[in-house]
Amino acid sequence: MSHPFDDDKLREECGVFGVIGVQDAASFVALGLHALQHRGQEAGGIVAHCPQEGFSSARRFGYVRDNFTSASLMETLPGQLAIGHVRCSTAGSKGNTQIRDVQPLFAEFQMGGCAIAHNGNLTNAAQLRKELIERGAIFQSSSDSECIIHLM
Repeated sequence: MSHPFDDDKLREECGVFGVIGVQDAASFVALGLHALQHRGQEAGGIVAHCPQEGFSSARRFGYVRDNFTSASLMETLPGQLAIGHVRCSTAGSKGNTQIRDVQPLFAEFQMGGCAIAHNGNLTNAAQLRKELIERGAIFQSSSDSECIIHLM
């Protein structure tokens, strides 16, 4: 008789890293993403929040070391709150990754903004997407993670 966890194996997918409560949080996120680079080499992104300036983001194709080590870029991501993501595509567009699919994804709501970085796949994403579109949702990406934003 098999145990339900017999097939439970490490399945590495994207890497997610967040920091809150430190000056220049995005710089710490970049370091964290660098450590998680093995979890996704296609692309990466960081969204930061500063109360005075609001949300800012940077999404790039390629390695963290090539994209998030520039002081001039990191200065565009101020604040004590930041989240980042390195992408290993398991869902979304088939073929070449599109910049619109690179996370974190960001949305502006009546109550304020929200950035989301998701590691994994939504098993019912196709059905959710269909239902949300029928209710008037407009999708900007092919990422299944965007369903979470529309459900919010």
